Amino acid sequence: MRHFALIGLILSLAIGYSAMANTVPVRRIHRRTHRAGSSVHSNGKPHTDSAQGTTSAAAAESKRVTRGQGTHSAKVLPAQLHRPTNGHATTVAARKTATRRQHSTTVQTVRMSHRYPAYRRRASLRTVSFRWVSPLAGSKESLIHQNEMAEAEGLERIQDDADLDNRIAEGALVPVPENEELRVNEDLPENRRYCRPWTADFLRTLAEAHAAEFPRSPLEVTSAVRTVEYQRRLRRINGNAAAADGDLASPHLTGGTIDLAKKGMSRREIAWMRSWLLPLQQAGKIDVEEEFRQACFHISVYKSFVGADPETNAPATTVANGDGVMDAPGH
Repeated sequence: MRHFALIGLILSLAIGYSAMANTVPVRRIHRRTHRAGSSVHSNGKPHTDSAQGTTSAAAAESKRVTRGQGTHSAKVLPAQLHRPTNGHATTVAARKTATRRQHSTTVQTVRMSHRYPAYRRRASLRTVSFRWVSPLAGSKESLIHQNEMAEAEGLERIQDDADLDNRIAEGALVPVPENEELRVNEDLPENRRYCRPWTADFLRTLAEAHAAEFPRSPLEVTSAVRTVEYQRRLRRINGNAAAADGDLASPHLTGGTIDLAKKGMSRREIAWMRSWLLPLQQAGKIDVEEEFRQACFHISVYKSFVGADPETNAPATTVANGDGVMDAPGH
């Protein structure tokens, strides 16, 4: 009986010691780290491939845990570090983990590229352009004023070619003056190379002044009188063309307006034109719209222009209108 009791005591002590050894608290992350770092071959030597770096990392982790967890964990970790594992399996697992992380990073990068395009994420220098506005730039108000002036001066809109021929025969419209200083675009039809008498006087005065500054650069008239019928056809093919009726109708329909081409002019010439035309506009003798899409000076001339000097705006001559003779202002 004594022998049986002794054997039972020894077995109970062994079972209790084994149970106590298995209940020591070791964190799961530490076990994975220690297993990866303590891979050895069957001969007891440590694995010499990429697991070496893992072994060093595991050793550093064990030291950190020893400092943070106290003496109780310090007694347990060395036993866990020397647990033998398969080094090749650990390397394959590490590679799979790295591949999954790389794939996840790639997918995240693609998603970010869709949400935030490169031109938003990448800083770049952009060219800043400044548009200079001409002092003679056209406007809706200017076009309305030109129609108001035509109505105040009693100028009717020319309806069709028959109406145009009658006004030419009556002398209400005169040919655009052509000479070495002023020419007409060859594409302009013959019956539309006409204008009001005061507009012709304006063209002669401007051409003489321009030739004195630029003797080998004649001015070119690209448009003069038009008819309502022609303007409606023009509207269908040119979206920039003015209307044929209403307050925004083209002033060309009265015969008092001409277009002078800017094509071929130097910057100095254009600057000179602006400085010559602006005082006349400020004096109320003309209205100018400098166009950039069609590249021309659109000029409506009024009866008050009688060869005025653009510097003094003083009348020089008298001009015959369509219905008779008009004296210069003040006479």
